[in-house]
Amino acid sequence: MATSVYGKYTKSDSKILRLLTYSPSGLPVKRTAFLLGERVVDLQSASKLYVYSNEKDLFQEGYAEALAPTDMLSLISLGEGAINHAQKVYAFVQDLLDDKTEVKGVESEKLVYELSQVRVRAPLRPRKIIHTAGNFREHAKEGEEAGWPFPIPQWISFLKNPDSVIGHDDEILKPSFTKQLDHELEMGIIIGKKMKNVSPQRAYEGIFGFTVFNDVTARDIQREEMKNGLLNFGKNLDTFAPLGPVIVPKNQIGDPHNLTMELRVNGDVRQFGSTSRLSVRIEEIVAKYSWVTLYPGDMISTGTISGVAAFRKPDPTPYFLKHGDVLECEIEKIGLLRNTVVNAE
Repeated sequence: MATSVYGKYTKSDSKILRLLTYSPSGLPVKRTAFLLGERVVDLQSASKLYVYSNEKDLFQEGYAEALAPTDMLSLISLGEGAINHAQKVYAFVQDLLDDKTEVKGVESEKLVYELSQVRVRAPLRPRKIIHTAGNFREHAKEGEEAGWPFPIPQWISFLKNPDSVIGHDDEILKPSFTKQLDHELEMGIIIGKKMKNVSPQRAYEGIFGFTVFNDVTARDIQREEMKNGLLNFGKNLDTFAPLGPVIVPKNQIGDPHNLTMELRVNGDVRQFGSTSRLSVRIEEIVAKYSWVTLYPGDMISTGTISGVAAFRKPDPTPYFLKHGDVLECEIEKIGLLRNTVVNAE
């Protein structure tokens, strides 16, 4: 089942609340949870146990279920109250697990799983994905130096297809009609409040949290489309939006402008950078694109760091993704998103 979501820059840290969506082994249901080391704790069951143990007068009123829904979009939509509750539940379960080898839910249901016992899903299928580009100027510079025929100015934007979202350990399907499959490691900004035409300060207040995002791209298709000024199918084919493995609420992340980013293919470092190299701030990105109404569960990407295959010199061919390649996308304090490339039937 699920492989580890930790890597070189994301060790297990009891101070960080990492939210995820999982399926128990062999079951098609999806439920919200949080991580405690290599263990997955069901959020709603843990919430019920916490309320039963600490606020029993509220237990019969559905308080535990209301503040800990099983769906990530519902959780995000509840806002700060739900996150504050989740943090209390997180601390409560952590203390329990320190004292006991096994913890059951109020109705003796399974509460804690080993990571290897579950399937980690994409934490969220965003309502819409606004993809931005040109915000890491080193990426624009490498494109210019590699002779990429199209400029990469700041504030490029396009919509990414939510149907192309996949999660941790899911397969990236390489279509037979592309020979130039590429990767783009980015940070995903998850919106937590309805916003429109907001200032950067208000924009940051409306952010829920952050995740890891890989903007998979068929460069040969992209190149043909961009002759007509389009960015469409080359970035929106099935499985071209790996996302996850977790969402870290913004109050857990510290400074989002100082996070190491690294993408590895079969262990080889292909992209390396930091959010400190952004030429615009995260809140400015969100404010810029709030000319369209943003809703809880929307996602805006930061754009990618340098090191994509297409801009490798002198010949990018060996660096394009092929069947069997294992990608590890990692952002400090968030997690490691792992996917394998397979040829599509």
